[in-house]
Amino acid sequence: MEKNYKYLVDMYKDPYFPTFLVDKIKVLIQEVEQFIEEGNKSLEEIQNKLDNMTLSINALEEEFEESNSELETCAREAIADTVYNMLKHYNIDIDIETAIQERSW
Repeated sequence: MEKNYKYLVDMYKDPYFPTFLVDKIKVLIQEVEQFIEEGNKSLEEIQNKLDNMTLSINALEEEFEESNSELETCAREAIADTVYNMLKHYNIDIDIETAIQERSW
């Protein structure tokens, strides 16, 4: 994305979310971004990658709980905002609700 683009801004600003766990989410989003940047991907392929990303984020819920945190409203909005901006940047026509449809948070 843009060089100065910030991922998961509100999560990084809030000490309620452990930085090392927010970093894990950032890496998962960046993996999707790298996949998109490779080009020639169908919407179905991108959605599959987004589903895998979201399932991997779901799998972090226990780690968040162990760190006295959780993937709640602020986290959901920060993740959705970051994914939305990524899709918009690459002109990917996938609705944000569809993009993160596998979420349990």
